[in-house]
Amino acid sequence: MNKYNISKDEHKQGLTPRESLLLSSLARQDKKIFSIDDARRLAKRDTRKVMSSLMRKKWVLALKRGLYAIVPLDVGVKGADSFILHNFVIASHLVEPYYIGYWSALNHYGLSEQIPRTVLVATTKPKMALKILDSDYYFVTLQKKKFFGFDEVEFEGWKVNISSPEKTIADCLDHPEHSGGTDEIARAIYFNHGEIDLRKVYGFAQRMENNTILKRLGYILEASALLDRYENLFRRFSPSKGYPAFDPLSPKKGKFNSRWGLLINLEINPRRWTY
Repeated sequence: MNKYNISKDEHKQGLTPRESLLLSSLARQDKKIFSIDDARRLAKRDTRKVMSSLMRKKWVLALKRGLYAIVPLDVGVKGADSFILHNFVIASHLVEPYYIGYWSALNHYGLSEQIPRTVLVATTKPKMALKILDSDYYFVTLQKKKFFGFDEVEFEGWKVNISSPEKTIADCLDHPEHSGGTDEIARAIYFNHGEIDLRKVYGFAQRMENNTILKRLGYILEASALLDRYENLFRRFSPSKGYPAFDPLSPKKGKFNSRWGLLINLEINPRRWTY
């Protein structure tokens, strides 16, 4: 039996027929995570009273105001107290359109050993940061021209949008402040460049129309002694005017690099990463 296939005759003691009917109706519509409006359409009347009872009996976990998750039958007698829902799954229900990106995706692919405390979510709509259960969620608003390059991934039985490895690198170079800083991105490129298609990263940067991405990428490759391997990528590269900071998180003090058109306010030293 599907763990969400809740019927009137197969429910925990204390669940009323009306509560069971609501949960089974939500489950049949594949509403494992649902809003108060979803419940209102099915319950018709006294919705908040029914929801309050379901939460008290731990059949439903409140994620935030107006957003809930059905606790699966196989969780056990403790119900919501034993139910752990991955924060990527929660993030997938907080805004549309969306994809998990930046430092969160970097860690997901094993490109960063650091586990960010905040889930980074890319979207085209401004949205305030949220705290749900024990996790923080930050929403990065992107222009529509930058909103691409993600895949639907099966994640613990749920479908979640996550930026591809190459788009993750491009996004991180676009916004290092959402990615642990340029040293973290440089480390990811240095140790994983053989598994990352840097031609795709270059193409994504051009599609995003941000020359600073290519400036940062070129400097990282040069400082990491990798540029010779990817020289063809930058054969026709010409930096745009201006000297943006290499690392937005560091003080804007340093040397101007004319080759890459950057203010080098953070030095890249791969020898530090190997010890």
